[in-house]
Amino acid sequence: MIRVHNIHKSFGNAHILKGISTIFDQGKTNLIIGQSGSGKTVFLKTLLGLHIPEQGDICYGDQNYVDMNDDQKRELRQDMGMVFQGSALFDSMTVEENVKFPLEMFTKMSKVEKQERVDFVLNRVNLINAHHKYPSEISGGMQKRVAIARAIVNRPKYLFCDEPNSGLDPKTAIIIDNLIQEITQEYQITTIINTHDMNSVMEIGEKIVFLKDGHKEWEGTKKEVFKTDNEAVTNFVYSSELFKKVRRMYIEDDNNS
Repeated sequence: MIRVHNIHKSFGNAHILKGISTIFDQGKTNLIIGQSGSGKTVFLKTLLGLHIPEQGDICYGDQNYVDMNDDQKRELRQDMGMVFQGSALFDSMTVEENVKFPLEMFTKMSKVEKQERVDFVLNRVNLINAHHKYPSEISGGMQKRVAIARAIVNRPKYLFCDEPNSGLDPKTAIIIDNLIQEITQEYQITTIINTHDMNSVMEIGEKIVFLKDGHKEWEGTKKEVFKTDNEAVTNFVYSSELFKKVRRMYIEDDNNS
């Protein structure tokens, strides 16, 4: 679990995050959504410790990041996995080498133990015969799965995903969404996903935080987002006829239940 209380972050005269408070639950897919410029990326980077807030608390379990010393912060970072928007794989490394990289950097595992762990996570993301391929030799969807395998190889408690479906076709995006949700539930990870993909909201939005102009404008579940009367949320979510139809379906189902 990650608890955020009254987070403020500015760059010069630009006040980006304006008193955000929320809770990201363990074992659930927590989504951050909002229009461009709403503060999503700054919020995610602040949670990762890449930006230090001027005010507020970020608690990982019972530890407040603001109060940690450098050694404690380094230890916490080993409990974090990150899936970057562009996968961020090393082009000169094979799939196996990319996934093994965090183990080489942060563990004292034996060579055999590292190989066993790499084999396990690649199998978990359904990449059985791709060990010796290079990123340029596999599809975008496979690259995302390699990125997920690398993010979970160190058994993280916290998984952060920045636009994990960027550049993927809708079918592959759903596969990646479902894989992230399965891994989150299976290993009871606290997963936070920064996304603009409303299909992800429909598929895996167990907890949704909607940001507007640096504020937390709304939060709820994927069912609640389709029933809210919050004008800022409805303007964002129902920008297409498809989602207007989905909302009507949710409301009708709710009325009939």
